[in-house]
Amino acid sequence: MPAAMITGASQGLGRAVARALAARGWSLVVDARHAGQLTAAVGGLAGVTAIPGDVTDPAHRAAIAAAIAPAGRLDLLINNAGLTVSGERFGAIDLEGLRGAFSANAAGPFLLTQALAPSLADDAKVANVSSRLGSIAGTDTLYTPSYAVSKAALNMVSKLLSIALAGHGVIVVAISPGWVRTDMGGTNAPLTPADSVADMLNVIDHLQPTQSGKFLDHQGASVAW
Repeated sequence: MPAAMITGASQGLGRAVARALAARGWSLVVDARHAGQLTAAVGGLAGVTAIPGDVTDPAHRAAIAAAIAPAGRLDLLINNAGLTVSGERFGAIDLEGLRGAFSANAAGPFLLTQALAPSLADDAKVANVSSRLGSIAGTDTLYTPSYAVSKAALNMVSKLLSIALAGHGVIVVAISPGWVRTDMGGTNAPLTPADSVADMLNVIDHLQPTQSGKFLDHQGASVAW
């Protein structure tokens, strides 16, 4: 039975990924910061171990690693948990917002992947859920700066992890889910979480070693750095 770890599984994309992989019969370990929301999101799914906590917390990362280690194999890691800072305006952006977004969106995925590296199968895949807002080439407006900066950092994290894990055959990508109808994306977004996740899982299923370290959209096309 294949095994996956999904962060931020209490809502939106993370919850949709958990449901999709559970429907495939995968064994899952999932996390989210709010225990009650996580239990409600995955409580009815078979083969799911829920570990509430924050990936920026070393003790939480250790707990995830300990839960996965007995199985001895992790086929897929989806670093989905993220944080946005609402209402940012130039002139009022502060260190707390920048630090919080970077910690959750870039440092957390890097450190969790590092902690779980011993359990990653030789043909495992790591998908870091990024955003087109993290594309430097595609930026033409000052919008959600802390989020955009941290997602650009996540793209570098993905490249560095692809290098660090290349010797084990692990494929690492940054993947943009598109504009999705979530609490973060808003009600005007054209994609439902289920639609976006179906696309992303199709991309992940068909990833090739030559794509490791790339930044892709939810349909597999390259996104400019």
